[in-house]
Amino acid sequence: MVNGIERPLDLLNNSKGKEILVHLKNDKQLSGTLLAFDIHVNIVLDNAKEMSDGEVKRSLGLTFLRGDTIIFISPSSADKKE
Repeated sequence: MVNGIERPLDLLNNSKGKEILVHLKNDKQLSGTLLAFDIHVNIVLDNAKEMSDGEVKRSLGLTFLRGDTIIFISPSSADKKE
């Protein structure tokens, strides 16, 4: 067990209310505040932004992402301990 994470969804639970980065199958990346998720890894982001090369491409606001379109989810680097 690392950082209180025993199961994959524990990482998402610990990330609620925090910035996350999501990489989609269509090669797009979004960042935003994780509001909710379910067992299918459908997620709801607040203040979602489409990212390209670390820059904001466009703002999307409140966004629902279907779990089967997601390749990976990562906690924001700003939340990581150096």
